[in-house]
Amino acid sequence: MNRLRPQNIKQMIFGGENMLVDFKKTITSCSKISKTLVAFANNKGGKLLIGVADNGTVKGVRSEDEEKYMITKAATYFCRPMVDVEFEEVYVDNKLVLVADVKESDTKPHYSLGDDNKWWVYVRVKDKSLLASKIVVDVLKASQGETGVLIEYSEKERALLQYLDANERISARDSSKLLNLPRRRTQKLLVTLVLSGIIRLHTTDTEEYYTAS
Repeated sequence: MNRLRPQNIKQMIFGGENMLVDFKKTITSCSKISKTLVAFANNKGGKLLIGVADNGTVKGVRSEDEEKYMITKAATYFCRPMVDVEFEEVYVDNKLVLVADVKESDTKPHYSLGDDNKWWVYVRVKDKSLLASKIVVDVLKASQGETGVLIEYSEKERALLQYLDANERISARDSSKLLNLPRRRTQKLLVTLVLSGIIRLHTTDTEEYYTAS
C-alpha cells in the first residue's frame, strides 16, 4: 500500500464524503461501522478516515489501538464473509488520523450483522451506505461466477428493451406490470439483463431503476 501523506488526507477531506471516502470522528458501534465496511467491499472499495468529523474538521483519535480494535472486531465478527482492512496512521496538523482502507472484494456479497441479529447486504451510493435490494444482492452473487450469461431473447426481453428505447428508464415494479410477470420472475429477468450489460441498474437513496446501456 502506498503511504499516504498529510496532503493526501487534506485533499480527501476537501472532496467530502463520497462513494470512496467516509468520515468518522470515532467508532462507537461495531454493528454500525460494519455497514460501511461491507458497503465499501461490495462496491469499489473505500477509505474510512477516523478522527475526522462529518463536517471535515480534523479532531484526531485519542487511541488508535482502540479504534483499530473496534474496526477489526466489526470486520471479523459483524461482516460475513469477513472484510479485509488495512490501517495507516497519518498526522494532519499535529493530529492523528487513522485510515482504514477497504479493497473491493472478490467474494461478494458481504453481509452486515444488524441490531436485529439478521444479516443484511449494503452498497455504497454516493456518500451513504444503503441497504441493498433483492435484485442488487442477486447481481452481486451472480457477478462472482466464472461462467458467462447466455441471453435468449424472448417476447418479454424484447418488450422491455423496446420500452427502454422509447423511454428513459423503468422500475422493477413497472417492469412487472409491463411484462405481466410475477415479481420474482421479473427480478430474474432484470438480473440477467444487467449481468449481460444490456441494461444498467441505478440505485439512489430514494429509488432504484433501469436504463438501456
